[in-house]
Amino acid sequence: MSDFHSEEYSPPPVDEGYWSSLLSDRHADDQPTDSGHTTGHGTPEDWVELARLRDEDITLTLPVVGYNRGGLLVEWRTLRGFVPASQLTDFPINAPEPTRRRAITGYVGRELALRVIELNPDRNRVILSERAAQAEPGGRQLILHSVQPGTVVRGTVTNLVEFGAFVDLGGLEGLIHISELSWGRVSHPRAVLERGQWVEAYVLEVDRAAGRIALSLKRLRPDPWRTVEQKFTVGQVIEATVTNVVDFGAFASLEDGLEGLVHVSELAEGHFLHPRNVVSEGQHIRARILSIDGRARRMGLSLRDVD
Repeated sequence: MSDFHSEEYSPPPVDEGYWSSLLSDRHADDQPTDSGHTTGHGTPEDWVELARLRDEDITLTLPVVGYNRGGLLVEWRTLRGFVPASQLTDFPINAPEPTRRRAITGYVGRELALRVIELNPDRNRVILSERAAQAEPGGRQLILHSVQPGTVVRGTVTNLVEFGAFVDLGGLEGLIHISELSWGRVSHPRAVLERGQWVEAYVLEVDRAAGRIALSLKRLRPDPWRTVEQKFTVGQVIEATVTNVVDFGAFASLEDGLEGLVHVSELAEGHFLHPRNVVSEGQHIRARILSIDGRARRMGLSLRDVD
């Protein structure tokens, strides 16, 4: 095992704020616009019974009674639940909107085999999954109790959203936050992964009570900033690619995960209106290294006097 998995460099714990922000975003495009239609409130007895069915990983066969842009509405006793489109096994999630609409309306009146993946009486929320129902009974709990932080798991990418990627580990989904996809800058998870792709991922955290697993791709590879001062020296002229142009300068990538900043004062001689008048994103440049600080993850570059 490489040294970047050592205790000294173990990932920091994922706090509840991390999960809260992700869960508030997770179904942003999936939930009904009227949250009252998500569960229908229900009786206390039905909430208790549904919690038991969730804990025992029981598959429910429920009728689809409605839909919205993000998924399906189903009924169980006095409760209504929501099935995100991303949790349907054969839904064309990345198809054009007219195709998605035709597909989702076709579910109304059908019955689906589902399992509860999220239950929150306080927020009046019941989330179910057709994907989870494909696993053997008890499989989700088995995954939750067998997967340990610091280990490597394998799964299939089921959904890509702005804040990350969901990976099916065998009936239970783990989440790779966009910040954990690469040591470098990632504009969208689609730039790194595809739906249906098999991936190996490093387990950051397992929250067994909430049924959540946080994953990482980048931690399977060494952090380039840990060895940056061994590979590069101040004064060295390097080749790089401009990744982002901002008011105060331009960022340039030397290699995956390793970016330096060309401050506006180091872009060119003379006066110019904006850094975009000098460089553009995607442009290959030659630059001189002005400073290196691996601990602070910073490198200063200059385009002046490179030759």
